[in-house]
Amino acid sequence: MMSNPEMAAAQFRDDFQRLHDEIAKVIVGSEHVIDGVLTCLFAGGHCLLEGVPGLGKTLLVRTLSQSLSLQFSRIQFTPDLMPADIIGTNIVVEDEAGNREFRFRQGPIFANIVLADEINRATPKTQSALLEAMQEHTVSVARTSHRLEEPFFVMATQNPIEMEGTYTLPEAQLDRFFFKLLVTFPTGDDLGMILDRTTQREMPHGERVMDAARLTGWAGLVRDVPVAPQITSYVVRLVTATHPESPDAPEIVKQYVRYGSSPRGAQALLLAGKVNALRAGRFNVSFSDIQKTAHSSLRHRILLNFEAEADGVSPDQLVDTLLKAVDTKAKVA
Repeated sequence: MMSNPEMAAAQFRDDFQRLHDEIAKVIVGSEHVIDGVLTCLFAGGHCLLEGVPGLGKTLLVRTLSQSLSLQFSRIQFTPDLMPADIIGTNIVVEDEAGNREFRFRQGPIFANIVLADEINRATPKTQSALLEAMQEHTVSVARTSHRLEEPFFVMATQNPIEMEGTYTLPEAQLDRFFFKLLVTFPTGDDLGMILDRTTQREMPHGERVMDAARLTGWAGLVRDVPVAPQITSYVVRLVTATHPESPDAPEIVKQYVRYGSSPRGAQALLLAGKVNALRAGRFNVSFSDIQKTAHSSLRHRILLNFEAEADGVSPDQLVDTLLKAVDTKAKVA
């Protein structure tokens, strides 16, 4: 975005904080959730939020779209939702001369920011309709591909899988989410502030902070941040250690993990680390930049076996162990 990397990093930090503060005017607490969503946005990834209904997940993404002045679309996932309800379909239209032709009618996926609300209430077939859009930023209908407008960001919400009427997301779709963030119940003080803000005549709303062009420019800057070989080596060893067949995997991984993280987990760690570096006003990635986002990057990419579920072991516990077990110093050949 500019010739001076340090100056660019400082401006990125200021813009990130302004956007964060604007959303925080509406969303009380959940600082880590706001940070995580913005990290996904600037890294060019998609975000999955998990939490019980009523915690402000929908309000968060609507406020984000207002602050960026981007086109916003909300899709309420239900058991009877069909793929065509998301991506669109071809319809028959007739002109004045009586000639008929098929014309594509866009679905709600054609927006800059798409909220897939309660995504795990729809069937796996419908959930999978998002796959191509999330990865390729295109939609294919009747052998024709339709390009989605940039920037394109999907934020999905899901209820905990223990709740009735939910379907587990397919592993392939889970992997396409850059982060999985856990939305917890607010503290007593935060709940009091929520009541103050939401029971008044005037509801708070987000003001425009930046436009699509500036957001796209910052996303490009994230990609330009250099990464030292020892940082890349650390990310590789961290992700490799999530696989039970790896000789470097801790015993808890060998005991409880069925499948480890895909390469997308490593990509998420590195890109999120770059965002963290810019947020700190630096144009270089440190080990702590990687470690800060390890849970959000890996928790949905580590598939546990039945023994882990029986013993009550969570993916976050495994990530904690990995961060302690994997040394930041690269191994010397």
